[in-house]
Amino acid sequence: MPSPGLGLPDSIRACLFDLDGVLTRTATVHFAAWKRTFDEFLHRYAPGQAEFSQLDYNRYVDGKHRADGVRGFLASRGIELPEGGPDDAPDAATVHAIASRKNEMVLRELDEHGVEIYPGSVSYLRAVKAAGLATAVVTASANGEKVIAAGGFADLIDVRVDGLVAARDGLRGKPEPDTFLAGARLLGVEPSAAVVYEDAISGVEAGRAGRFGYVVGVDRVGQTEALRAAGADVVVTDLEQLMGEQS
Repeated sequence: MPSPGLGLPDSIRACLFDLDGVLTRTATVHFAAWKRTFDEFLHRYAPGQAEFSQLDYNRYVDGKHRADGVRGFLASRGIELPEGGPDDAPDAATVHAIASRKNEMVLRELDEHGVEIYPGSVSYLRAVKAAGLATAVVTASANGEKVIAAGGFADLIDVRVDGLVAARDGLRGKPEPDTFLAGARLLGVEPSAAVVYEDAISGVEAGRAGRFGYVVGVDRVGQTEALRAAGADVVVTDLEQLMGEQS
């Protein structure tokens, strides 16, 4: 039976964690990379448009596959681009080129500065493993394996469903529940016996759409009410706050 110190229902047998913004501080890295990428694009191809903002990130990009984020943000500005392909020049006006440019910036940042974890959340992850619960990381990032290794908690993760796995298996991105459902399948549990931890509105929506047993929203940017409205059962500013609580 799960430890009451995890703040979870007794029926929970597995924990599915988003990565960026939940276990690691790389959400700030991603925001900076998206902002530079989109601002450069707008300056070149749509002068006069407002710069990419934190609100744009929260609404259109956070938690989603890179290409979906590109399409979503550009659509919000009334811009439609061809998809393009892997041979596109970095400054080409295509979805693929913009997504690739953003990823290059993230990789550079990770190489130069590494990964910063949220200590309270990783302490909670350790408590989850000590309680005998199965664990998964479910992230839209194609760099999931690298980030987990750099964060120093690979031994605490049983399975990983990241952007590479999603592309390989044809899984739709958040807010669709496909990736979380895949994580539950790999752990051998029903969604009703698993909890989703998410800082993105799209991720909370995915957890609710997948009919998971419990959805924890993690508010890092002042969007508590939006996370609740999206379907979070509880919202905390760090997972450590759940320790000592009983649902």
